[in-house]
Amino acid sequence: MKFLSLLQSAIVYGTIILYGAVGEILTQKSGNLNLGVPGLMSLGAVGGFIVSRAYEIVYCGANEVAPVPLLCILCALLGALLFSGLGGLLYSFLTISLRANQNVTGLTLTIFGCALANFYGSALLQQHGGVGSLSLAVTSKAFRAVIPGLETVTVFYALGWLVYISIALAIFMQWFLNRTRVGLNLRAVGESPATADAAGINVTKYKYVATCVGACISGLGGLYYFVDYVKAAWTSDGTLEALGWLAVALVIFATWKPARAIWASYLFGALSWLYFYIGGLNRSSQEIFKMLPYAVTIAVLIIVSLRRSKESQPPASLGLSYFREER
Repeated sequence: MKFLSLLQSAIVYGTIILYGAVGEILTQKSGNLNLGVPGLMSLGAVGGFIVSRAYEIVYCGANEVAPVPLLCILCALLGALLFSGLGGLLYSFLTISLRANQNVTGLTLTIFGCALANFYGSALLQQHGGVGSLSLAVTSKAFRAVIPGLETVTVFYALGWLVYISIALAIFMQWFLNRTRVGLNLRAVGESPATADAAGINVTKYKYVATCVGACISGLGGLYYFVDYVKAAWTSDGTLEALGWLAVALVIFATWKPARAIWASYLFGALSWLYFYIGGLNRSSQEIFKMLPYAVTIAVLIIVSLRRSKESQPPASLGLSYFREER
């Protein structure tokens, strides 16, 4: 039973990481290195929180009507996609149009997104009476609904439908990047934007769209954390920010392959929770176990660097701004 419980925890925890990693893989395939994933996930969480709260508590409470689950889902998705998409657009404008340093811009986006989420969430918690006082029960129940037919299946009986969306999204992204013309053009932009530009590919357009769509996907990870993992009860304990950094690490671990990120994210989830299922550990030992996902990523990075396999390397122009005048 401990193994099944660990597996379920790994899937739930890993799904948050998977959304962030798939979004960042799409972004990096365009040549943009966005270290703002934790901020984008925080923006997705707070965006879903703001819009769904406006409907479920403010609107329905003022009009004394019962919240409609479908509208709760649409409001949360709209808020998450809008806030994280605007974060991606801001990053794109600074790094693509203004050619700002991608590393600095990404870190700034992380600070901004996490700070905004913590500020707004903390203000609302104080307004409603403190931690645990503000929860969107209908929204959480709608997102945590189990797909019909899986209620009696071990492990899957408590997994919300966003888990399966994340798997389908990763598989679709793998197909899109390797089997479609648009996906191949995007990879060409990430490998050599000058060559792609000479071939008639609109480099700026591809970078903008990939970065903004990738930001929206990462934002869904934050939304899943809020509506499923913490059951739509707002918290500002820094867990989501840590998961965002794990998502960035997972991109390297999965060697920029979305399909590989599926099992890799669940492995990260299992390693993150392994200490909880091993008895007799003191606090120091627990902290060592919490380091395992990062230690494994470092080991994989060393192995990939030594092998020098072209298929396992990042896009050649990753992190570099493109100046068309220098082509």
